Amino acid sequence: MTALSRDQVRLSRRMSLVLRHRPEVAGLILDAGGWVPVADLLAALRMSRTDLDAVVAFNDKSRFAVSVGADGVERIRASQGHSRRVSVDLGLPPVEPPVNLYHGTPRANLESIMRDGLRPRGRHHVHLSGDVPTALAVGRRRSADVVVLTVAAGAMAAAGHVFHRSANGVWLTSVVPPSHITVKRTNP
Repeated sequence: MTALSRDQVRLSRRMSLVLRHRPEVAGLILDAGGWVPVADLLAALRMSRTDLDAVVAFNDKSRFAVSVGADGVERIRASQGHSRRVSVDLGLPPVEPPVNLYHGTPRANLESIMRDGLRPRGRHHVHLSGDVPTALAVGRRRSADVVVLTVAAGAMAAAGHVFHRSANGVWLTSVVPPSHITVKRTNP
């Protein structure tokens, strides 16, 4: 896998901003599924198609999806992670989760999570990982002092909680009650 250049990393961040949180800052309007024509994004961000293709292909979290609609127009969207202020329906069907999923978070968050559970805060969903290494990597984006939580996803599903899985493998659910969370691993 090729690493993104510093400029491409900046473009990836700008794409995340406009496709997940604030499309209006680039003069874009997302459709109901969060899609925008690729040509519109290229013009709005003044980026080349080569850079866009690199960002989509080599983004370490596969944040973006590109698709051609029935009308033949190529579109792009963020795979998940939209702010609540951006109204999107990703059209992801409910999926039966594995027995356990994982969530990496800074240790400083542990007390409130164990009291209140995992909440989406300003996003549409709580994001969960299918394995511990991914959860650790996600948690480390915010702190070096990370804990990995085990989420009893199978038990949650049996209790009626709905799960979705985005195209890049991130598991999504509306909330995780504290009764379904245990501490899996802490950093030394």
